[in-house]
Amino acid sequence: MKKSWWKILSLVLLIYTIIGGFLFEVPRLDILNETIRNLYFHVCMWFGMMILFGVSFVYSIKHLRGFNLKHDIYARHFAETGSLFGILGYLTGILWVNVTWVTDQGQSLGSVLKEPKLIGAAIALLIYGAYFVLRGSFNDIDKKARVSAVYNIFAFAMLFPSIWIIPRLVGSLHPGAPGSDSGNPALNRNDLDGSMRMVFYPAIIGWTLLGVWITTLRIRLSLINEKDIIS
Repeated sequence: MKKSWWKILSLVLLIYTIIGGFLFEVPRLDILNETIRNLYFHVCMWFGMMILFGVSFVYSIKHLRGFNLKHDIYARHFAETGSLFGILGYLTGILWVNVTWVTDQGQSLGSVLKEPKLIGAAIALLIYGAYFVLRGSFNDIDKKARVSAVYNIFAFAMLFPSIWIIPRLVGSLHPGAPGSDSGNPALNRNDLDGSMRMVFYPAIIGWTLLGVWITTLRIRLSLINEKDIIS
């Protein structure tokens, strides 16, 4: 039980997130309306993705420092779960824009697909997709681990310009970007009121702990299956 407290916490926080996300009061904002509840899923999954990719990045550095294959296994699985969260975050974002930008604002589907934030997110996920393709192109275990570690560091560095920096420098419908102030707010103190913070921050912790939980299970399985390689 002492070692499982964080798993229990993850379940409790996610149950609270689902209940609070659907039932708690939210601000009545133009365009967003009830869809703002997706904040607890779409945005929080992206936060979880960034944390998981960050842990994978750290283990890649640790592998290059000592060439311990266990660190490569850790880096691989944290990147896999981070990619899963990224895909889920991307899909929930697509659902969100379909309601707000296409339906409420009358934007064409073509203009939405050209949205810089969506393009940047797709590029980031494709970069990590190439990481897994790269891993599968090597037969030599040591070489695969080393090259993959170097690429993983590059992939994590590319997250910031593709998701956080470049989309904010150009015109965008997405919150926080230039020209996005027409009723489609970003995460600021005026839009994220106290009632939403009570769910938003626990949701980030809950989704992240779930990602760590999934990853640790996969790591344990890999360590069992690959014990002859890493011994």
